Amino acid sequence: MFTVDVRRLIQIVVEEVVAATGPAPASRCGCHQVVADCCPDRLRSVLDAGATRLGLHAAGGAAGDVASMIDHTLLKPDATRTEVETLCREAAEYRFASVCVNPTWVALCADRLRGTSVVVCSVVGFPLGAATADTKHYETRRAIFDGAREIDMVINVGALKSGDLRAVERDIEAVTGPCREAGVVSKVIIEAALLSDDEKVAACTLAKAAAADYVKTSTGFGPGGATAADVALMRRVVGEEMGVKAAGGVRDLEGLKAMVAAGATRIGASAGVKIVQQSRGGPGAAATASPTTAGSAPASPAPASPAPAKSY
Repeated sequence: MFTVDVRRLIQIVVEEVVAATGPAPASRCGCHQVVADCCPDRLRSVLDAGATRLGLHAAGGAAGDVASMIDHTLLKPDATRTEVETLCREAAEYRFASVCVNPTWVALCADRLRGTSVVVCSVVGFPLGAATADTKHYETRRAIFDGAREIDMVINVGALKSGDLRAVERDIEAVTGPCREAGVVSKVIIEAALLSDDEKVAACTLAKAAAADYVKTSTGFGPGGATAADVALMRRVVGEEMGVKAAGGVRDLEGLKAMVAAGATRIGASAGVKIVQQSRGGPGAAATASPTTAGSAPASPAPASPAPAKSY
């Protein structure tokens, strides 16, 4: 049974408070305890009214349309060069925040996206998070060398569930350290579907202590994807100064709205084209989404299988 090291968490929180500088925090809403301007209820009403540009306080939350919130994602193991190149063309056309790919494709994507506003995001320790910290450190440095400007790393879930918070902290720092040195954005995937709420709190607190820029819900390869409840919990833990990325199962505009309302400032999705088309009043039908980036479960019932549907 996992037991949170309360003294260690208190120490981390105290260190964060002592290190904090700047003006007094903005007022928080009473319903969700987030900055009033980012209240999920307020954002939901704005989105429902038809807004496609939002000013957000969290890291990476500069004003932009829906596309600028999306990491256009292709992480399936059998992705081909042609599919990756199509991903890059779509990202440049729709102006997504990034393309999120496996490390082997980083150099190609950096070349194809040169001269555009789209950056390359590489996963590290993906999808299990079970690599050693020094391996993740090297993988991060290599991805940065190849042209990655954002890194999505998976924590050592087993260490967290064993209660070894120091190991998890070192694991995260092995990635956030070189990211800080290179001016690269770091995101920490906690694989929320595998964790209890106490473990989610611990993981987010450790990510914050390691100076990560974002916490992220899921790999898309675990037993479940992003949920509004998990996003809201993660937002409460990290506060307004960090980003929260929802990934796994966000397949349409309504799904994106739900995650933003809960506190997400970045969305990882393979259905980015469909989502943007819907936000612009287009059909956004499943048939219009590029088949090369598809990784989500189909809308129609799939044949019974012991393995859960994946959203890459």
